[in-house]
Amino acid sequence: MYQVCVQRHFDAAHYLRNYGGKCETLHGHRWQIVVCVAAEELNDSELAFDFTELKRVVDGIIAGFDHVCLNDVPPFDKLNATSENIARVIYERVAAALPQVRVAQVTVYESPDAWVTYS
Repeated sequence: MYQVCVQRHFDAAHYLRNYGGKCETLHGHRWQIVVCVAAEELNDSELAFDFTELKRVVDGIIAGFDHVCLNDVPPFDKLNATSENIARVIYERVAAALPQVRVAQVTVYESPDAWVTYS
């Protein structure tokens, strides 16, 4: 099994609803995103998947999250803007945009030492 992964980032603010701690107030992160797709075999070019295509899709998805308050942007105007929900939303959007490949996982880092992986 091959996994092809790209790392991207965006800068955004958020606050956690119903948290009861300091993260319930508005604060920001440089969110690091790692998206991995999986392939059993190589294509005619001997690639599992094209990095350029994966970057293009991920960049298009996260463009709407950059330099905003995530809580103001759908679906996070209804969903809590947690790392868990961000990872799942990106996973689902990549899967919808690339039905020809299996999304293996999406990892969202809100800091260098705190992250969530959705698979």
